[in-house]
Amino acid sequence: MHQGEILITAPVEQRLDDALAQSHVVHRLWLADDKPALLASVADRVQVVVTRSVIGADRALMTALPKLELIAIFGVGLDAIDFVAARERGIRVANTPDVLTADTADYGIALVLALARKIVAGDRFVRQGRWQQGLLPNSTRVHGKRLGIVGLGRIGDGVARRAAAFSLHVSYTGPRAKPDKPWAYVPDLVTLAQQVDFLVLTCPGGPETSKIVSAEVLRALGPEGFLINIARASVVDHAALIAALANGTIKGAALDVFESEPDVPAALLDMDNVILEPHIASTTVETRAAIGDRVLANVAAYFAGEPLPSPVEDR
Repeated sequence: MHQGEILITAPVEQRLDDALAQSHVVHRLWLADDKPALLASVADRVQVVVTRSVIGADRALMTALPKLELIAIFGVGLDAIDFVAARERGIRVANTPDVLTADTADYGIALVLALARKIVAGDRFVRQGRWQQGLLPNSTRVHGKRLGIVGLGRIGDGVARRAAAFSLHVSYTGPRAKPDKPWAYVPDLVTLAQQVDFLVLTCPGGPETSKIVSAEVLRALGPEGFLINIARASVVDHAALIAALANGTIKGAALDVFESEPDVPAALLDMDNVILEPHIASTTVETRAAIGDRVLANVAAYFAGEPLPSPVEDR
């Protein structure tokens, strides 16, 4: 017997989609030829929206669904949710923290290594038959260098702890110091960039962090510095980054997120000093299954009238 109706805004893991459809009437917005018509047809019945963190839910969607009471996010990102609109309507929001922390932190360190040690460039070098013409230029040492983290939340903390295995000297910046953490706090992002070899972005998106990695920050990181972004594209001034990569202001970058995914700026595609990844920091089989399970738990708790396993506190 179906219990309530759900709107899914964008494709999620098939396992999650199937599980939701077993217990609920599911409407898949991305498949609709006429999305406004679909929303109008379910407006008086849909109580839950399941959405991906990069898609979110805006005021228009909430207005179109007057019975909406829960937005369940597949992921942790919150910057695409209109919390003002949600608060006005008494709509609760739940996401999936913790379950993707370890894999995303692993991936952050993997990008540090791949970028500095030219692992991706070396693969291209061999595949393109260039080894026969000479040696790949030397890479950059990782162990013993300085790593700065922007945003010491769950993922940033995970990156910092993994960095210890490479004897990296870790410091971080964020809205406030965390006295319980052993790493050095640097209040100013420009100062942090001046002090490190690798700048890893793990901060949330949103207005407070929009383009905080500016041309000034990139100049401070300098011609031997590397930028690694596993956060949100919005935290970087992409025009400034492209210019910095092109003119040697910084040595290189590894990017897992982009402003208009899946479209990537053409200027980046031919650069040898940048690694481009398709937003896959958390996309292991194990983590995606765990994220789906948490979404299911949040949805089930809502329909059962029980506390949500991972509600988002009011913002």
